Amino acid sequence: MPAPIPHPVPSPLCCVVMGVSGCGKSSIGQRLAERLGLPHIEGDAYHSSASVTKMSAGIPLTDDDRADWLLRLKSEIATRRDQGTGVVLSCSALKRRYRDVLRGGAPDLLFFHLAGSRDLIASRMAARANHYMPPSLLDSQFRDLEALASDEAGLLLDIAEDPQHIVDHIVQALA
Repeated sequence: MPAPIPHPVPSPLCCVVMGVSGCGKSSIGQRLAERLGLPHIEGDAYHSSASVTKMSAGIPLTDDDRADWLLRLKSEIATRRDQGTGVVLSCSALKRRYRDVLRGGAPDLLFFHLAGSRDLIASRMAARANHYMPPSLLDSQFRDLEALASDEAGLLLDIAEDPQHIVDHIVQALA
């Protein structure tokens, strides 16, 4: 279970909406950013073309593939933190070591882990169009996923809930 969100909430607020592909990171991240009046960064937009090509071919990314991507995202977080604007990042952040890299941009980074059953997420992935991540990579995402540790501040959220309820829950936890 993740550590509770600290109060007062870090300012500027920098947070990551995380989880496996297909869990709703992008839509929840965008909604949350709008609700909080923060900029939103779509982590997928920062993948190299080589990584996108690899995933499109159904080949899972390795830690090495993700290294530069995570450093670019860390830099974006640090820039938003230093500018005082804060940010909501949608990013898988599957492993603890990936989250540690991201925390290099903001040590008080908060994580909102969107979690759900494999079947629900697989059905969502099958229904979406024009996304480079094929449903065949879902199992590799679940294999890599490491739950938030007890010293990582954040929330575990059930994606079976309505997206607006998920955003409401996050906002309430931040209040």
